[in-house]
Amino acid sequence: MVQLNGSYKLEKSDNFDAFLKELGVNFVTRNLAKSATPTVEVAVNGDTYTIKTLSTLKNSEITFKLGEEFEEDRADGKKVKTVVNKESDTKLVQVQKGDKEVTIVREFSDDGLTVTATVNGVTSVRFYKRQ
Repeated sequence: MVQLNGSYKLEKSDNFDAFLKELGVNFVTRNLAKSATPTVEVAVNGDTYTIKTLSTLKNSEITFKLGEEFEEDRADGKKVKTVVNKESDTKLVQVQKGDKEVTIVREFSDDGLTVTATVNGVTSVRFYKRQ
């Protein structure tokens, strides 16, 4: 069985700039974000999940229980209501609701993590290698 716990380093991004632009992130921040190579750390402790994203640009952390709404700061700086559900043993689906609805799908494998984020029909896929 694939372990979700672990550390993942960004290897490749597809359409990330277009996603951030659609989200409303400004030009300077988008360019900084494109050049960053974040590490994602995932920890599951009982029914509590913690996902940390660490980079030279910005660090963020969310802690949640599946199916329970919580508030977080989105990539564009806006506060949104978020719910994360587990669709399978290897797939988490996060929905952020605010002025724009963002869906983030995290799919885990033995090799890494694929993060697919969509806003207003614009999709970005980021590939992370398990460390």
